[in-house]
Amino acid sequence: MTLRLVLGDQLSRSLSALEDLDPATDTVLLAEVMGECEYVPHHPQKIALVLSAMRHFAQALTARGVQVRHVALDDPANRQTLSGELARAVAELGAERVVCTAPGEWRVQQAMEGWEAALGVPVEIRADTRFLCSLPWFRQWAAGRKQLRMEFFYREMRRATGLLMEGDQPAGGQWNFDAENRRALPRDLVPPAPPRFAQDAITCEVLALVAGRFPANFGSLDGFNWPVTAKDAQAALKHFVATRLAQFGDYQDAMAEGQATLFHSLLSTSLNLGLLLPREVCEAAEAAYRAGAAPLNAVEGFIRQVLGWREYVRGLYWLHMPGYAGLNALEATRPLPAMYWGAPTTMACMRAAIGQTRDLAYAHHIQRLMVTGNFALLAGVAPAAINEWYLAVYADAFEWVELPNTHGMAIWADGGIMASKPYAASGAYINRMSDHCRGCAHDVKAATGPKACPFNFLYWDFIARHAERFRGNPRMAMPLATLGKMDAGKLAAMRGEAARFLEGLA
Repeated sequence: MTLRLVLGDQLSRSLSALEDLDPATDTVLLAEVMGECEYVPHHPQKIALVLSAMRHFAQALTARGVQVRHVALDDPANRQTLSGELARAVAELGAERVVCTAPGEWRVQQAMEGWEAALGVPVEIRADTRFLCSLPWFRQWAAGRKQLRMEFFYREMRRATGLLMEGDQPAGGQWNFDAENRRALPRDLVPPAPPRFAQDAITCEVLALVAGRFPANFGSLDGFNWPVTAKDAQAALKHFVATRLAQFGDYQDAMAEGQATLFHSLLSTSLNLGLLLPREVCEAAEAAYRAGAAPLNAVEGFIRQVLGWREYVRGLYWLHMPGYAGLNALEATRPLPAMYWGAPTTMACMRAAIGQTRDLAYAHHIQRLMVTGNFALLAGVAPAAINEWYLAVYADAFEWVELPNTHGMAIWADGGIMASKPYAASGAYINRMSDHCRGCAHDVKAATGPKACPFNFLYWDFIARHAERFRGNPRMAMPLATLGKMDAGKLAAMRGEAARFLEGLA
């Protein structure tokens, strides 16, 4: 008998571990364990999402006649680790071998590689074929390159998949329409509401379980509204393509008070759990463009996020782990400020991003990169601290996708492996892309004084602090030139403001 393990982020019928499943003899194991719920203090919605999706997947397999061993989190016999539940299942079922699909996280891979010796039966670890770029292909692409820039990887993926291609040329004559996707949200434009998903008996049971087991975790369960089945995920995809994709491009970088989702797809949880596959998502968006239902800048921008960034960060993660997580190029050591866990702040943009994170386990990429990530970069927050926060608080966060985006993009801890320069910005960027500054206690145009925007003095303190480090980076030439011309007294005043502000965070 073969025991086939399915992890909580592998909920796909096409999973490689299930390819040659024999329903008459094989058993599929899904185990809800505290070890996976507690390795960081996950947002309650993230825990509930994974558990509910696992239970629905187990139910769907059973309906197909598959023998399923589903271990609930509150099962008294649960050993509460993946290794423990696998060992118990092998012993109790008399399994002759174990088949599993390679996990998305390094720590699980390390455990998985030790299972064969621990269990005394063969363990076959199959490649995860649900991605558009295999890890061997990525390693081959990366070999010998001095810089692993996403843009060039993305172009190769467009050629390899044929997505948005006209023969051997990109649709519209150019690869990237990002320059057209930087509009702030007009005051009179109200984005459509995202779809609602009814909470069935399984989800209600899980929500009650999570509320009882994790009462102290940061985040609210009240706003739970995630797809937990493939059917729901398909409905979410169709809703996005029909109602929000057309304007996604124009406003994908925008932020607005009271508008948590704007025109974003909200599909990352479904993709990262395996309820949707990246090819079907990209093809749905491309079909809208071909049918004239969505403009090219919107469709290209969306496909770039899935085909480009998502596949690229996975490749980088597995290329550079485990050492990647320990990189700290800017020698940042500051503890994570309490406002990230909900302590009061006078900064409207941080309050909005963290508040909706608490309520929805969601913030879009610009909020993560240019607000909470930018603040952590400028303030010198220790990489391990801010990485744990991102991994804990977002429903779509798994280390393979979270770590490169945070480590490489948001806080530049990898020293340029991913991004050619730090994405550091003053308050002017946030003011240009949002309406947060209008009602903020701080003056976005002031860099010193009692109402100064912290992003302003923190930005110039950051540039001055790392000026020698950035001296040879051509993309940092402009801010360094401005720094060199700056009045010494003005710079000293801003750096004094920064020192006092950062001391106050402690």
